[in-house]
Amino acid sequence: MISANNVTLRVGKKALFEDVNIKFTEGNCYGIIGANGAGKSTFLKILSGQLETTNGEVVITPGQRLSFLEQDHFKYDSFPVLDTVIMGNARLYEIMKEKDAIYAKPDFSDEDGIRASELEGEFAEMNGWEAESDAESLLNGLGIDTELHHKLMSELTGAEKVKVLLARALFGSPDILLLDEPTNHLDLDAIGWLEEFLINFENTVIVVSHDRYFLNKVCTHIADIDYGKITLYAGNYDFWYESSQLMIRQMKEANKKKEEKIKELKEFISRFSANASKSKQATSRKRALEKIELDNMRPSSRKYPYIDFRPDREIGNEVLTVDGITKTLNGEKILDHLSFVVQHDDKIAFVGGNELAKTVLFQILTGEMDPDEGSFKWGVTTSQAYFPKDNTKEFDNDLTISDWLTGYSPVKDVTYVRGFLGRMLFAGEDGIKKVKILSGGEKVRCMLSKMMISGANCLIFDEPTNHLDMESITALNEGMIRFPGVELFACRDHQVVETTANRIMEILPDGSLIDKRSTYDEYLDSDEMARKRTVYSTTEDDETDD
Repeated sequence: MISANNVTLRVGKKALFEDVNIKFTEGNCYGIIGANGAGKSTFLKILSGQLETTNGEVVITPGQRLSFLEQDHFKYDSFPVLDTVIMGNARLYEIMKEKDAIYAKPDFSDEDGIRASELEGEFAEMNGWEAESDAESLLNGLGIDTELHHKLMSELTGAEKVKVLLARALFGSPDILLLDEPTNHLDLDAIGWLEEFLINFENTVIVVSHDRYFLNKVCTHIADIDYGKITLYAGNYDFWYESSQLMIRQMKEANKKKEEKIKELKEFISRFSANASKSKQATSRKRALEKIELDNMRPSSRKYPYIDFRPDREIGNEVLTVDGITKTLNGEKILDHLSFVVQHDDKIAFVGGNELAKTVLFQILTGEMDPDEGSFKWGVTTSQAYFPKDNTKEFDNDLTISDWLTGYSPVKDVTYVRGFLGRMLFAGEDGIKKVKILSGGEKVRCMLSKMMISGANCLIFDEPTNHLDMESITALNEGMIRFPGVELFACRDHQVVETTANRIMEILPDGSLIDKRSTYDEYLDSDEMARKRTVYSTTEDDETDD
């Protein structure tokens, strides 16, 4: 068990948290939610001991081991991958290294033998003999191939490092597990594996995530941070949302009744206060009026943008034809003779672990890259707007937000442009901020403003939810659902994929394509998916046997 007792944290004069009291118990998974800047990650740092409180304390049951997801992707660059995972249990790793050092001595003494025996006993109690196989199982589940297990961390890509650090946090069944945005940089398959792991995890989990589907799947409780207070709800994210909305409605209805009563009392007092025969009743009404207090309904710190993609023209029947597109990069075939036809009502989600293949395909379809073989053709009634995964080039200039968006607007009127910025929560002086100093989330909102102002009838998104808070993801999800045109997109957010797509395409590791007209959940349960699992698990087994 871990608890925060009267915890206060001040940054300068501002109190980020004030007298927080909350207890996290064994067997439960707690989702920490709140607007950007509410202090979700800061609260996890307080719980993990990385950040000291101004007042109060964090109490952990004596003898329990706490593990948290490291955010420094370069910290373990000099260590092998397997060692990095096992280091998640610091004491076990210390024993392994001390044992190895003793057994490596050329002059092995009696004292060394006694010490080695003590270490071996502790090692066995901690299931040390299963450490490597347990670490390998975690890595494989998260999609880190066996061939990478003995490489140095410095040899891995950024996305692979994230998975290794997640495996490190999960290793050895810690008593308390703290995870800050664990689904970032994970593909949908890896997220699915993590969901099942946490569902079956028997100890305490506290997780910060912007992934609504993930929170719904794994959480038993939701801890909502708003205005420096933390309110605990039993149930998952959807239950929290319904409960919080119900509470707001009830408070509004109660206040409405009180306001009607206040109006009635004031009218009586005004009418009869000067009437001698009614003066006692008027005085009684005054006392009753003084006792009525309206519920204090502070507006939430959450802010929802309004995302609405409106095409300037209706799309025709001929949208996009892809014929035999092939692409090889650095000697590896990424796309292998991909062919498909997009219909006028398609919303296609590109899924699977091959992220580079999805990005390359989108870059080819938007003219940023040429295929090695094959061709594609957009219909004459189509117009495209593209959201790239890497938007660095877009903001490498000295323009203000307003001037930047005006450059893409068909209407050069400042009021018109600022209307789009306002929808994306850029208000007032925000319009004169330089784009090159924007945060990741602000840049994403700028890109979405650009797509809205374009009036395109075919939208291409490559991981649009990266860097967005939950409120913005919700708004984007609703905008994608409402959009009447064609969408081609890759997204790690399960709920966005499930609620938006009516057609699923998966680019397999060999560059070929599975194409199924269905929702994402239907695809996961389909025969095609079952065959894919069989084919690739068999292939991996054959490679391992060799």
